[in-house]
Amino acid sequence: MTSAKADSAPKDLRPAELDDTDREMVRILTAEGRITNAELAAALGVAPSTAHARLRSLVERGVVTGFHASVDQRRLGRGLQAMIGVTLRPGSRQESITAFAEEVRRLPQVLQLFFLGGSDDFMVHIAVADSSDVRAFVVEHLSAQQSVASTRTSLVFDYHRNGVAASFA
Repeated sequence: MTSAKADSAPKDLRPAELDDTDREMVRILTAEGRITNAELAAALGVAPSTAHARLRSLVERGVVTGFHASVDQRRLGRGLQAMIGVTLRPGSRQESITAFAEEVRRLPQVLQLFFLGGSDDFMVHIAVADSSDVRAFVVEHLSAQQSVASTRTSLVFDYHRNGVAASFA
């Protein structure tokens, strides 16, 4: 993953002002992040130098935060995906939340980790080989943690992605 430098990210979190060309550029890049600058310019009907300058501006303003590879997990032998809702025990919440997130996000099975408001504290998106690996992941990495009160697992049958969201942190 290529991304803009964290220390150069804008501190202003107000929505960036985008014109129609910027919005179209974002739409095109969301659908095809590997498009060449020449192809992007042609799709926008602008000069390549203009497309390059506008993309650089979107990166500098923090609108475009990176360019990502989409990996077919089945080709890696991880054809089963699951979403696991995790509820933490009440108590020292901030410490539990931080420790849980730091430990779980490093696990190789984890594709995404979401910190939520609602009945679940976290949603963990994993990719593994089979159902016994899902069970092992829940038992060994989630339920074994003292801070975890409960888990709820749902298998992913199909997956459609409209875009890649940037980290909130």
